[in-house]
Amino acid sequence: MTNKITLKNVSRTFISRDGNQVKAIEGVNMEIADEFGADGKDIGEFRVILGPSGCGKSTILRMIAGLDSPGAGDVIVNGKKVSGPGADRGMVFQKYTSFSWLTVRQNIAYGLDLKGTAEPEKSKIVDHLIEATGLRGFENAYPHTLSGGMQQRVAIARTLAVRPQVILMDEPFGALDAQTRNDMQDLLMSMWAESAATVLFVTHDVAEAVYLADRIYIMSARPGTILEEIPVPFARPRTEAIKQTAEFQQIEDHVLARLRRAAAGSGQVRVTI
Repeated sequence: MTNKITLKNVSRTFISRDGNQVKAIEGVNMEIADEFGADGKDIGEFRVILGPSGCGKSTILRMIAGLDSPGAGDVIVNGKKVSGPGADRGMVFQKYTSFSWLTVRQNIAYGLDLKGTAEPEKSKIVDHLIEATGLRGFENAYPHTLSGGMQQRVAIARTLAVRPQVILMDEPFGALDAQTRNDMQDLLMSMWAESAATVLFVTHDVAEAVYLADRIYIMSARPGTILEEIPVPFARPRTEAIKQTAEFQQIEDHVLARLRRAAAGSGQVRVTI
């Protein structure tokens, strides 16, 4: 079993507007292995980061994506030190990031166009993703005409189109209403199951974390570091019914209690259950 993502003693300090140093994260260590099923098939792994506001969760994602660099320590993906963005990594943000001048179909095909994918293969991939994400009938629509949930479907489809080995998701469902959020969770899990990608997902929603994750990282208040790694024992595929079980509630309670202790040091308790 090899590591897909490794962080070794990673720290990052920013300079505030008034010129003061602000240490965002300190001494972060993380190892995410490339997981395989009993049949030897690569199945990836789904990990979630939870922590108080401002603890550096997004900073970690940005460094893995190659959009930022550590002040100290190493960020390694697929055995290579990260020095910038790469096609092996894709990122989905909370803010909808579709290109406003492109149609849904053109947005999904964008990365494939950059790769020079042949037209027949590109059409096959895009058609599959349009169908899988429930975007059939909206292929020629522009992003501003779509709801928030539909725009995130486009963003997820665009990311998956190039089949990245690592998918980084920064509160992608945070701006959605509860029902749309539930629908998007199920959509994400079904699409992830066929992608075999490693997913690192940031959220403030405890129930969402327990429902989606294979493992959950709990981070401390700033400067953020990883306090605990909590395994989630539920088999896949999962359904909404699992949220009503006593075991789900027990894990949720444990995560919430750990988060509250972590947030106490910052005076912030922003968690959702």
